[in-house]
Amino acid sequence: MEKRILGIILSTLGVAGLVVAGVYFMHSGQESKNMKAIFVYGILGVRFFFAGIGLIRNTKDKET
Repeated sequence: MEKRILGIILSTLGVAGLVVAGVYFMHSGQESKNMKAIFVYGILGVRFFFAGIGLIRNTKDKET
């Protein structure tokens, strides 16, 4: 699997994680269960997003 494709997949998963964290944030009250989910999805989303962007930026194009 090419690194760029893996970077695109990781970036997409990161955006999805951030969206899920945002949805939980908008629908949460004072429940600690939702706050834990927000932190977990948010941290994983940010980590995947920046890892994917890093792979896309640092991968050199192949000459054809």
